[in-house]
Amino acid sequence: MSVITPRTPPGTMELLPRRQIAFQRMLDTIRRGYERFGFLPIETPAFEVADVLLSKSGGETEKQVYFVQSTGGIEQGHKPDLALRFDLTVPLARYVAEHERDLAFPFRRYQIQRVYRGERAQKGRYREFYQCDIDVIGKDTLPVAYDAEMPAVIYHVFTELAVGPFQINFNNRKILLGLFASLGIADPDVRALVLRQVDKLDKLPREKVVDLLMGEGIGLSTDTASRVLDMIGFAGPAAQTLAHLRGLGVQDPTFAEGLAELTEVVAALKAFGVPETHWRVNLAIARGLDYYTGTVYETFLTDHPGMGSVCSGGRYENLAGLYSKSRLPGVGISIGLTRLFYALEQAGIVQDGPSTVQALVTQFDPALMADYLAIGAELRAAGINTEIQLEPAKPKKQFAYADKAGIRFAVIMGPDEKAAGTVTVKDMVGGEQHSVPRSELAARLQALVG
Repeated sequence: MSVITPRTPPGTMELLPRRQIAFQRMLDTIRRGYERFGFLPIETPAFEVADVLLSKSGGETEKQVYFVQSTGGIEQGHKPDLALRFDLTVPLARYVAEHERDLAFPFRRYQIQRVYRGERAQKGRYREFYQCDIDVIGKDTLPVAYDAEMPAVIYHVFTELAVGPFQINFNNRKILLGLFASLGIADPDVRALVLRQVDKLDKLPREKVVDLLMGEGIGLSTDTASRVLDMIGFAGPAAQTLAHLRGLGVQDPTFAEGLAELTEVVAALKAFGVPETHWRVNLAIARGLDYYTGTVYETFLTDHPGMGSVCSGGRYENLAGLYSKSRLPGVGISIGLTRLFYALEQAGIVQDGPSTVQALVTQFDPALMADYLAIGAELRAAGINTEIQLEPAKPKKQFAYADKAGIRFAVIMGPDEKAAGTVTVKDMVGGEQHSVPRSELAARLQALVG
């Protein structure tokens, strides 16, 4: 029988245990940060009913969806009626609409789960990856102050993650839509296309974006395309950017509403205590997804600009409009943890985490196995994660195992220690070892592991 070559599917991340520990600790840091701001956890199924999931998608999104089909269904030629979620926002919309009567509004949820997209697998881009979302959903209305809370949460989370310098960029799509209206760009489909191209201004040269705006499907004149970019290409401190917008003299109610909201977000973000060194108003930020209607966000690591946005989101005025007659406005933001972890790993920022096993009880005499089991039980009762060597092996091999597994402390007891009422604790990192009274072992290890 031939051996099948083991291999992971393209576009997935699989880590060795100590690197997985580092990933898990980042995930736990994000979870703690979300909970600190009062968000509650939910989970939704990995797959949704296809017509529910795809109700507000289309275009490239629908081409990237993985459909779910049983082997029986395939044999019978049935069309798949289930699909893997491609983000957490559409499942959230379904969840809120389905459980609306049981939820307290404003509904503040966080959700940390894998999502699936049939993209071309390449470095830093995955087909299966973790998203870490927070959203606040209101009933009928949702104050703009919540739009400022999102970057405040991300500032605290990214600071605790210690990813290096970062900056949260935000804008308001109403400002862009008002600008376009003032230039006579009235067709909604053309506006949507313009927004998608404007969103590329931070990634492509200005001349290339002008060409895209003049191209097929949009067809702006050279003058109009240049005016669009002149108006949104301003860069400076928040106060100067707001003054720049006021000075444009745009007479459009949508523009005025967006400017008022942006001004409120800036003031509230300062009141949240987030330093302006970590955020800026970026008028080129548009976000491509159609359901964003107001504030939009993108977050960049300052030392790694080529990485692109590692955290993004925005405001939507009617999250569950396709699933409920209720008006449910919301605002949310998401950290793409798998992609962020990969980028930090490549930059050398992420290192293997220390083992979750804090002590290894070694086996030096099979006749003392009852003592080793008792020691393990005692250490676990004291809150120390403990592994027991259950099969005989030479001491050198047991120490080599502890070292490779990243276990910091080895507990040693042979017949002599047993007779003397002591154990030996060996530090696998520093190499020191100390004789400890058996009765004091748990307390001594508690102090050592912190």
